[in-house]
Amino acid sequence: MAFPIPQLIPSSTTPYNFPLLNLTPLSPLSLNPKTPFSTPTPPPYLNVLHHSRRRKATSHLRCSASFPEKNHSTSPNSEDDVTELPLFPLPLVLFPGAILPLQIFEFRYRVMMQTLLHTDLRFGVIYTDPVSGTAEVGCVGEIIKHERLVDDRFFLICKGQERFRVTKVVRKKPYLVARVAWLEDRPSPSADVDVDGLANEVETYMKDVIRLSNRLGGKAEKEVGDLRRNLFPTPFSFFVGSTFEGAPREQQALLELEDTAARLAREKETLKNTLNYLSAASAVKDVFPSSSSPSSSS
Repeated sequence: MAFPIPQLIPSSTTPYNFPLLNLTPLSPLSLNPKTPFSTPTPPPYLNVLHHSRRRKATSHLRCSASFPEKNHSTSPNSEDDVTELPLFPLPLVLFPGAILPLQIFEFRYRVMMQTLLHTDLRFGVIYTDPVSGTAEVGCVGEIIKHERLVDDRFFLICKGQERFRVTKVVRKKPYLVARVAWLEDRPSPSADVDVDGLANEVETYMKDVIRLSNRLGGKAEKEVGDLRRNLFPTPFSFFVGSTFEGAPREQQALLELEDTAARLAREKETLKNTLNYLSAASAVKDVFPSSSSPSSSS
């Protein structure tokens, strides 16, 4: 068991030193920023910008060790494409380049960490929840910092690396180990897609969402800086997905896409819907200025 902190923490160890967006699900009549966010085919969204670098408190999240034992018909191109990887199922999604702090205290995962700290420091983070079960696509977490506590617990800082697809579960005890194949984005099937231009559009929508979120939250107006920071479209698309905190199923769908343009297009649509909702909320606030916050509307 572990206490994951499901939030991208800006750090000098990662290029993603940007503000976080917390997307939360809302009904059309609600403006409660604390309600969890919805998934694919979105209703109106509310996007709330969190300025805090860390949360003061985190939820206690229990990991699941269950995993559907499947043999996939699609086989990798060569033996070099397949490797065995210890898996850590968690109710969150890790993206390449993102930072994930973990506190490890359950015995089987302490055993895993003891092994990893003497080998290559890499394990698979894979999303699981009680409704959809355990996903087949995950992301490698590489331990970049660790501290062993006095009671044999571990505090880890992990960084997302390459993505993988589980092809076969090798063993389940004392912890999950699976055979995995590596995933990379493929070239877009449409040759006329301007992926770089699409990334710039997504950045523009993010800036607008942040600006309106600040306004609705009563925060001071200020210019939103460069969010892309010279990232190529693929890593930028992973960064954008990592900011959709609180929407793990949508994040998982984004992680599984193997087309950068398709991922950016889906993120653009989500941000566009969010911006439309925020614009409507802002208009309501202008008409009824006595409404001090979005959560007071119904």
